[in-house]
Amino acid sequence: QVQLVESGGGLVQPGGSLRLSCAVSGSIFRINAMGWYRQTPGKQRELVGRITLGGSTIYADSVKGRFTISGDNAKNTVTLQMNSLKPEDTAVYYCNAQGLIPSLRNFDTWGQGTQVTVSS
Repeated sequence: QVQLVESGGGLVQPGGSLRLSCAVSGSIFRINAMGWYRQTPGKQRELVGRITLGGSTIYADSVKGRFTISGDNAKNTVTLQMNSLKPEDTAVYYCNAQGLIPSLRNFDTWGQGTQVTVSS
């Protein structure tokens, strides 16, 4: 069973930085992409940033230039470096991983979520 473990959320002042990390555990054949999404009460979960096996990245317009996503294929981890944080970045952040398990079936797994609060 594929599981994701997230870490790094917390409370930070506007303009500050946080780093979120996510590690994949379990029996996997290949990870095709990993990403970070966020959700606030009453709103749909939205993409923050995503990185593919080949290293291609995409970001939400609202975080471009402030957030950076990076992956370590050898360790099956993904990191989201968040700089210049704004109050509107406050949300629960979820890690997602997509890929193949050894039977070559697809998996699409979510972490449990980590709270990020930007407030003075």
